[in-house]
Amino acid sequence: MANSPETPATLARTPLYQLAVEQKARLTAFSGWEMPVQFSGITDEHKAVRTSAGMFDISHMGKFGLIGEQVIEALQPLVPSDLSRLQPGQAQYTVLLNEDGGILDDIIFYYQGKNAAGEQRGILIVNAATRARDKSWIFGNLETAEVDFQDLSLEKALIALQGPKATVILQSLVAEDLSKIKAFGHLEASIFGQPAFLARTGYTGEDGFEIMVDPEVGVELWRSLLSSGVVPCGLGARDTLRLEAAMALYGSDIDETTTPLEAGLNWIIHWETKGNFIGRAALEKQKKLGIDRKLVGLVMQGKNIARHGYPVISGGENVGIVTSGTRSVTLEQAIALAYVPTPLSQIGQQLEVEIRGKNYPAVVVKKPFYRSASRLATS
Repeated sequence: MANSPETPATLARTPLYQLAVEQKARLTAFSGWEMPVQFSGITDEHKAVRTSAGMFDISHMGKFGLIGEQVIEALQPLVPSDLSRLQPGQAQYTVLLNEDGGILDDIIFYYQGKNAAGEQRGILIVNAATRARDKSWIFGNLETAEVDFQDLSLEKALIALQGPKATVILQSLVAEDLSKIKAFGHLEASIFGQPAFLARTGYTGEDGFEIMVDPEVGVELWRSLLSSGVVPCGLGARDTLRLEAAMALYGSDIDETTTPLEAGLNWIIHWETKGNFIGRAALEKQKKLGIDRKLVGLVMQGKNIARHGYPVISGGENVGIVTSGTRSVTLEQAIALAYVPTPLSQIGQQLEVEIRGKNYPAVVVKKPFYRSASRLATS
């Protein structure tokens, strides 16, 4: 991602923007925001998250608060996952779908339980690039009379603290016992005497927390973590880390033209316990007929890197397309995600990727490319 010589006046800035400038981060335009792409360097930041702890400013993400007597019931028709299974303090990764089963966005819903008035509370985190569209789509399909919908996107700072040492570092700042929080668990706590929402989630494949606080608390927290030795990280390392963990990037690996079945997200569709939901008929039809293509993991058999948009070749014919690719810092191999015809999706399948007019060998491997021992321990 290149840093443009001029920053358009229309780019938004997070509450932590000035800290990135102070730390001489390289900045770039991303989904309408001016964001740090790297601080000390992508490789160093990547390694810090895998071995110790790194932190990311993800305040650009969309943050919606929902309160009402029937929040869960109102959201149920909007997603293919059964939210009624959630207990307070649990979360669900899921997707918003169109009528054709195409993915409008991938989101996380955090169920916070009931307040003193007996109303259900929850938080939705959505992608920055789709925030406005998601908000409009949710409003158009949600029984808003029953749910108080609050857009907190510009009101809160969001920091992702990730890595095997992340929980120990965060524990020194909060009184609550974080060891009791499992993966995708969350709680309301205090940091520096101010309210904080802590979720054991992330986009790196490592253990860690995503922390939502008021802007001034976010600034203080970033400085505190920095003084504790936590490495500031940018979007570049976030991308290489998530790709090693085979986590989909919206707009590249999944979008309106892809369905959860094609993307390998079958596990978020709770066929048996769900009632009707937007896109169900299309997905049921696809499930019955079988999918024509599948998102697979590829490892290049050499140093050449398969990038987004490169053709996948089999038998001399163009059969698919690379959606994400990089050289894995951890594995020291070129890895990629790609859509290929279902018959060519088996583990061990030999394929090729066309790179600048030449074909280079690749093999289909099991996803994810990397599994974190520290994250598995919290599952």
